[in-house]
Amino acid sequence: MSDAWLIAGLGNPGNKYAYNWHNLGFLAIDMLAERCNVRIERKQFHALFGKGKIGGHDVFLMKPQTFMNNSGEAVGPFANYYKIDPSHIIIVYDDIDIATGTIRVRGKGSAGTHNGMKSVIAHLGTEAFPRVRIGSGPVPEHMDLVSYVLADVPKEQRQTVFGSFEEACTACEDIVNGKRDL
Repeated sequence: MSDAWLIAGLGNPGNKYAYNWHNLGFLAIDMLAERCNVRIERKQFHALFGKGKIGGHDVFLMKPQTFMNNSGEAVGPFANYYKIDPSHIIIVYDDIDIATGTIRVRGKGSAGTHNGMKSVIAHLGTEAFPRVRIGSGPVPEHMDLVSYVLADVPKEQRQTVFGSFEEACTACEDIVNGKRDL
């Protein structure tokens, strides 16, 4: 197994989805890439990715291009090819069960209602990998789940939501550097 890390932010490709609730993972990975001076521009395994360092550790930063519900089709083969153990794979994604503007970090767990995570778990064959969940909830009573996650983050909430990316990036760095218990 490689000592490298894979940090994948989940989302949907294309400008149409850029600021949707479901793209919080992509947006956080963009911020992490900027912090680590990594260019996410290589294409392989249905993903855009870049390689860099966090605290001396090799890391791949990835944005699957499969659309959310098939994220595992990028993450699984990529991890297999580069021989990255699931314990070194961090998935960053939106979660409607967490209040907007907050994050939650776990070392393992189920996918809950998140279809992107269901796909990742199916392709990795395990639930035992770290994840950084970015709050996007709750879903307003007048909206169904799909309409909500595919809606843009309202301008009046963007500062709060995008502010949580700093915390998400720090959590990823801390996991890689062994500074966070999972």
